[in-house]
Amino acid sequence: MSPDEKPSPVASAPAPTPEIPPTPTAAPVAPPLPKFPFPPLFGKFPFEGVEVHDPGLKAYLYLDPVYAPHSEGRLAQKPFGQTQMHLVERLANNLMRSGKFTGKKSKALRVVREAFEQLGREQKVNPLQLLVDAVENAAPREEVTRLQFGGISVPRAVDASPSRRLAVALRNLAQGAIQATKGPQVSISSALAREIALAAKGDPQSYAVARKEEVERVAQSAR
Repeated sequence: MSPDEKPSPVASAPAPTPEIPPTPTAAPVAPPLPKFPFPPLFGKFPFEGVEVHDPGLKAYLYLDPVYAPHSEGRLAQKPFGQTQMHLVERLANNLMRSGKFTGKKSKALRVVREAFEQLGREQKVNPLQLLVDAVENAAPREEVTRLQFGGISVPRAVDASPSRRLAVALRNLAQGAIQATKGPQVSISSALAREIALAAKGDPQSYAVARKEEVERVAQSAR
């Protein structure tokens, strides 16, 4: 090699290209389920705007919107299952105590629907609110029990639990409507509407309110 000649540069090997890890493909996300609005009770009466004024009964009055006031017996075997049962359904269940409605849930619900329609026409108020007011006015705060002292049975006044108050009020509302149909020719739906309307006002002509006052009077004398 002559001194004028320059050595040719040695070709360097190309740098290895770093491997780019594949981008992980995100799993497909299902779209959120559509939220269907609850229809009004019996297709006419809204669930919203109903107020409970009695703080003792507020936790036991189930008033959440439901598609139909019919639990189909799913709550029967659960402890305190009635606290998750709608108030309208519990009223219909109490109507089924009589022989005419025994085992006929759809017939009892039809009577409640007709009573609500009559209340809506006459009172111009949401019948569900009237039912809540009627239960509050018909729920006794005290009852009487009997204690044994030796061989003597002594009556004593006791405070009624909220669940007991609600159960007694609904039972007396239904019983008052059933008894009102035994005299003149009055339909059970009209009798139930009248009973709810009177109890909502706290009128002593209501069977449920009269029973409540009687029980509390006896309990007061047994203090």
